[in-house]
Amino acid sequence: MQIINYQDGRPIYEQIVEYYKHLILIGAMETDEQMPSVRSLAMDLATNPNTVQKAYAQLEREGFIYTVKGRGNFVKENSNLVCARQDEICDKILELLREAKELGFNPREILKSASERIEND
Repeated sequence: MQIINYQDGRPIYEQIVEYYKHLILIGAMETDEQMPSVRSLAMDLATNPNTVQKAYAQLEREGFIYTVKGRGNFVKENSNLVCARQDEICDKILELLREAKELGFNPREILKSASERIEND
């Protein structure tokens, strides 16, 4: 399981959060599917259980999972999360296109080039 990249400057809990957000958003984890237990994930990742607990708490705050006392953590229904993530991505793209325009680049050409690159991947 390659969740943690020790050369990444981000804290481990943030990497765990991003990994599970991605799985949930692409539908690899379904609504009401149980998350790995804190203890088992900590063992698999060779990290402290407090780190995993912190990641799960963040995922719960952001609406990706919910907790059932005594049973564990489960994936929350994600249709609104997908729309929210799409909006975040769009905002990032707009920010980059504004910067490109300020630098004298043609935003349409950048979008065209990016689209071609995506299709060639």
